[in-house]
Amino acid sequence: MTQIQDDTVVSFFYTLRNAEGEVLETNEIDRPMVYLHGHNNMIPGLEAAMLGKQAGDSFDVTLRPEEAYGERQDDQQIKVPVKHLQGLPKGVRSWKAGMVALVETDQGPRHVTILKPGRFMVQVDTNHPLAGQTLSYAIRIDSLRQAEADELAHGHAHGPDGHHH
Repeated sequence: MTQIQDDTVVSFFYTLRNAEGEVLETNEIDRPMVYLHGHNNMIPGLEAAMLGKQAGDSFDVTLRPEEAYGERQDDQQIKVPVKHLQGLPKGVRSWKAGMVALVETDQGPRHVTILKPGRFMVQVDTNHPLAGQTLSYAIRIDSLRQAEADELAHGHAHGPDGHHH
């Protein structure tokens, strides 16, 4: 496998910055992120920027909201039972406004932002926390390989740091 194309399992490192240059996320001191290219497992603009790249390549890409997590929508607040929220940090006993949680939906896991915590119900914003933002990624491609048949059938990467069943 010499370059990224559909059905390639891509392993990469990244640093994500907002429009002000503030680092929002990085995996540079951890393990690489792994995804199956061409199967909607990555934000559209980042996947498009990866196409044709090779292992060892490093590059920067800046994405407008519509290429990343979309524009913010004002009508995206709902109430959910507290028991459906996942991701409360260790040592923290309750959800607070501004915290980000994970909620399992019919379409898979979704990040939500806590707006108004309650004892049994929580009001959340279902916009992705990075919606509406211009984002810049510094990318370093670690490795590439051809996807295996079961990965293609499931539509995502398996194995180390990919999805496990």
